[in-house]
Amino acid sequence: MLADRIEAKWIDAFCEVFARCAVKPGDTAAILSETQSRALNVHLAELALARLGARAFHLVVPTPRNRHTVPVRSTGASEAIGGLKPVIGALTQAGFIVDCTIEGLMHAPETPEILKSGARILVVSNEHPEALERMVPDPKLEQRVRAAAKMLRGAKRMTVTSKAGTDLDVNMEDAPTVGIWGWTEKPGTLAHWPGGIVVSFPKAGSVNGRLVMAAGDINLTFKRYLTSAVTMTLKDDYVIALDGDGADAEMMRRYLAAWGDREAYAVSHVGFGMNPNARYEALAMYDQRDTNGTEIRAVAGNFLFSTGANEFAGRYTAGHFDLPVMGTTIAVDGETVVRDGELQDVFG
Repeated sequence: MLADRIEAKWIDAFCEVFARCAVKPGDTAAILSETQSRALNVHLAELALARLGARAFHLVVPTPRNRHTVPVRSTGASEAIGGLKPVIGALTQAGFIVDCTIEGLMHAPETPEILKSGARILVVSNEHPEALERMVPDPKLEQRVRAAAKMLRGAKRMTVTSKAGTDLDVNMEDAPTVGIWGWTEKPGTLAHWPGGIVVSFPKAGSVNGRLVMAAGDINLTFKRYLTSAVTMTLKDDYVIALDGDGADAEMMRRYLAAWGDREAYAVSHVGFGMNPNARYEALAMYDQRDTNGTEIRAVAGNFLFSTGANEFAGRYTAGHFDLPVMGTTIAVDGETVVRDGELQDVFG
């Protein structure tokens, strides 16, 4: 359906976002990609930086062999750099980094060192640019996400309930929280495009209860709308039971078991989407190779629940699920921020 060719409108979209990242004439910018990266996005990044007058260079690394027994998707923890010091060194010399790796540098082990240099990283999610152009962020979104992040950083408790049967309790005390609105102009920070998400990483032993995913909820690792219910029982962060009679539950059980790693069953993060331009039905509009699902993560009012690595709780694993759940009610210290899947007007 979509042709992989350069379009002026897509260069415009990349320019708009890079300009929000404070890219100016003469700035040094690195474009990081791997051999399996979406070449169209890499090319658009180069052309947009040139149009803005930045001095750009490419770093291309071979996509590494998958050492796991199952495909790895949507982890946000690219293994492409592989600790290669010359690559890390080159990235620390750039003021601005366009990350076009497949999985992205959000949770990559090299990212803290790169950010410490003062570089700012924009992760361009592995989407077709047709989706990226619809999701160019705006200042109003930034204000709302900042307000939500501030609330969660000061929160003590989050509860999540639903008519489907969800009843989840999250201890939010001292939980690191990240708000992403789609760009960053501050040195030493990272953002991803598309944006419109706020997520918290609870400390160990903080999540208990039951999460019920109904038909129509989404498993983004599989890029699939559920056709049958899946019920997860959680105790002290870990999924101790995963029940359901359909293919969705069976695939999740098999995928989690394949890692042979207890940490794959643990909670990574909790949060919610805030982008009014993100569309719930978007996953049905693209071939699987043309989407990474970041738009679905940002759908306003979804409960974004994730299993897998949580460095703030001392847990590391390559197993990962991102599970946007619709139709929930989310309360933070008793204040309802999402009601039956609708984001409430509490963030301006």
